[in-house]
Order: sequence, then C-alpha cells, then structure tokens
Amino acid sequence: MLTSIVHLIRLARVGFVLAREGAFALVDPAELPPAAKPALWAARLIERPGAGDGAERLAAALTRLGPSYVKFGQFLATRPDVVGVRVARDLEALQDRMPAFGRAEAAKVIEASIGQPLSSVFAAFGEPVAAASIAQVHRATVRTAAGDREVAVKVLRPGVRVRFRKDLRAMAFAARAIERMLPETQRLKPIAIVETLARSVAMEMDLRLEAAALSEMAENTRDDSDFRVPAPDWERTSRDVLTMEWIDGLPLNALAAIEDAGYDRVALGRSVIQSFLRHALRDGFFHADMHPGNLFVDRQGQLCAVDFGIMGRLGPKERRFLAEILLGFITRNYRRVAEVHFEAGYVPGHHSVDDFAQAIRAIGEPIHDRTADQISMAKLLTLLFEITGIFDMTTRTELVMLQKTMVVVEGVARNLDPRLDMWRTSEPVVREWIERNLGPLGRIEEAGRGAMSYASLFGHLPTLVNRAERLVLDLEDATRRGFRLAPESLEGIGRAEADRNRWSTVALWIIAICVFAATMRMLSW
Repeated sequence: MLTSIVHLIRLARVGFVLAREGAFALVDPAELPPAAKPALWAARLIERPGAGDGAERLAAALTRLGPSYVKFGQFLATRPDVVGVRVARDLEALQDRMPAFGRAEAAKVIEASIGQPLSSVFAAFGEPVAAASIAQVHRATVRTAAGDREVAVKVLRPGVRVRFRKDLRAMAFAARAIERMLPETQRLKPIAIVETLARSVAMEMDLRLEAAALSEMAENTRDDSDFRVPAPDWERTSRDVLTMEWIDGLPLNALAAIEDAGYDRVALGRSVIQSFLRHALRDGFFHADMHPGNLFVDRQGQLCAVDFGIMGRLGPKERRFLAEILLGFITRNYRRVAEVHFEAGYVPGHHSVDDFAQAIRAIGEPIHDRTADQISMAKLLTLLFEITGIFDMTTRTELVMLQKTMVVVEGVARNLDPRLDMWRTSEPVVREWIERNLGPLGRIEEAGRGAMSYASLFGHLPTLVNRAERLVLDLEDATRRGFRLAPESLEGIGRAEADRNRWSTVALWIIAICVFAATMRMLSW
C-alpha cells in the first residue's frame, strides 16, 4: 500500500512536469479514448508560456525530470513502432548531457571500485571532459614500462543505481496501471518496454560489459583498414570504472577542422556507411549509438568509435533478411523482398505474397525515379516498417534498433558528403555478404551446420522420448482427476482481486485530485 502511494506521488510529479513544459502538445486528441480526453485538456491548461514546440517541449521536460527519464526518452526514440515516427524523430534531438560531478567524487568511486588509492592507479587524473546520465569521462595518464600513456576513464555517477531503480519501479507501476485501465494500449506493450529499458540500463551500469563490447568489436575489426576502436585497459576496469585508450582525433561533426586537417570527407562518409553495414552483416554486432559525438577521425585518417554502452546484435536470420531486402530494392526484385519477409516468419502466412510485393513496389518504384544522392536508405527502411504494419508484421526490437541506427549513420555520412550515393556505397558490402553466405560455399556450410544439429538431436532422442512419455501420462492423469485449487488459493485469488480493484479506484482519485490541484494553482497564477 505504502509503495503504491510513493509511486503515485512520483508519477504525479512526472505528470506535472510534462504538462508544465507542454509535452502533451505532442498528443493527438483524436487518437485518445474518450475517457482520456478530459485529462489531456486539464494538462494543457497548465502549460508554461513560451514552452517551445515538439522536441523542445519533450526534451525540456525529460531533462528536468533527471537522468532516468532522459535515458527513457532516448530509448523511446529507437521505438517508432510504439511512439510513432513523429515523436521518435522529436526524441532524437534529446541530448544525453548532464551536469558533471566533481573530480573528488569521481576519485572516491574509483578508489572504492578498484580498491587502490587514486595515485596508485593513475599518474595524473584530470577534470571531467564529458558527462552523461549514467557516467562521465575524465582524461588521465598511466605509467607503463614503455612510458606514460594517455587514457580515457569512464566513471559511474554516484548513487545512479538507486536513482534508476526508484524511477524504473515507478515506470513499471504506471505501465501496469495503463495496461489494466486502458486494455487497448496492450498492443503497444508498455510493460515490456519498461522491462527492456531496465535490462538495457542494468547492462550500461556495469562498465565491465562495455569493456567486453570494446574487446569483441576490436577482435571483429582487427583486419579493417579504415575502422578501429580504443583498447580497454582491463587492469584499471571494474563494475564502476572503465579505462580505455585515449582517442586523439576530431569528431565527425567538426567539418571545418576536418577539412583544415586535410582529411577526405568523401572517403570518411563512405567509411561510416560501409563500416556500419560490415559490422551488422558480417559480424552481427554493431554500435547502436553512432551519433557524431561518438565518432572520430584519428591522425592516421581512420574512423574511431567510442561509447559502447548500447550495442545491437543480429542473428543469421536477421542478417540474411537485411542483406536480401537491400539487394532486392537495388535490383528492383520486389517479389523477392516480399518472399524474404514470409520466409523469415515476420509476416503471417495468411497474407498474400503478391499483395505484399505490390505494397513493397509502392515504396521501391519512386526511389528509382530519383538520382542516387536523393535516395535515403534509412527513409526506405522506415517506410518499409510502416507498410509491414498493415500486414501484421511482428515487431522485432533488433530490426527497429538497426533501422534507427541506420538513420543516424546515414545522417552522419551525408553531413560529410552531401552527394553520397547510398546504394553504390552499400552494394559492395551487401553483395559480398550474399555471395559469401548465400552462394555455393555458404550453402555447403549451412548444410554442414544443419547436419550437426540433426546429429545432436538424434543423440538426445531417447531422453526426449522418455520426457514426452512422462508428459503424456501426467496429462492423462490430470484429465481424469481434474485440476483442483486449494480453498486457501481461491481465497487468496479473491483477496488479491479485491485489493487490485480497490487500489485502482484509489489511484484514479489521487490522480484526479492532483490534476484539480494543478489546475487551481494555474488559475491562481
């Protein structure tokens, strides 16, 4: 009971901040159920004058609510299937920039996490150079047998786990209430969204996992001539501290500095696109936050990526799906594009392949009437996901993350080279992967993997037969005797249902009182 009241107080504050900053201006009243329209009207009454529009309103509200809500907004920006394309585009402008905490606090975190005095870990340790919602970065120096070496030290914010835990619990409470009181919202899966965010944040807050992502990406790209990542320093890395090589380079949005230094902007734009596709297709492991602040060009002209807290993975089926989709649009083979969707199981089989191919053609044909530099691959994938919604395509989180990352990557590349030909740049990587994996050699390897799987299955066949036999006997016994619930179980179910109904009523009254109080406060202004 007390926990529910605490959550309601937290959520009332969130609602007031969102309303005060004008974030509810993004909500279309026509899309709301009738019962929710009065609440939206009341919320719009307390908007702050001059709150701005679109992204300004929502970004201001989430930033004011703190790190947890900034991260939540960034996460929703990757889910246009949930919040809509317009809101997702507004949320992309949300910057994960927070006030830095002091050097002394960072030193305490390092000493507690690594278990040594700061002076024993680093020869020099500077002030913060960048601060985000979960951690901030310092420049430091370590002494080695080969001499002093510059490193970047990422330090977790003090108390960030407790803050996120409280806010995520309140978000989960709200998600459960929304699904219960507005059943039509269940298709948007609000509970699943909060659970996914919680898992993502938990991984981001263990900096050893980011070091592991750095290590895996370095291993995947060791033979790439145009891309590299900083090497992690495992000796000075722990759950709350990540030490890595310092990248001495220029961010990719510093166009004037890049030109003054003599770097080839066209080659850099091509490298951004091809590196991303290579990681997604060849490795199935890609950087999912490739905005310009995380991409640099070093003194050797190589593309360097930092901040590996958010990563994406694609399985063999998803990689084949992506490659064949892109190649199908390049060659105008819309029937094949449609077939790939059905073969992957993304579109239910009761739909017509021909009808789906017709819908795909409506996306592809306008592209071929335009010059290459006017074609946006990211926009193409966005339209593709919109069309597939008509055909009940199952939402795949990894594909949505891929699509959103491609939007960002394409924007970075076109900023470097406005005349970038996305298709000509992408085709060598896509075609190489298809020839390697779907050609004769790839088919042989796939057959070999299939044979090994069947051999393993036959080895476990006796155990599976015994389990199946026991299951059938148990079901027959249960069918004969019936399923019974103990009296105390029935009593507990009734009590829980009564409590749930009572607290739903209390929650509605508290929310109504908060809205009334906020309205009266506005009228007093």
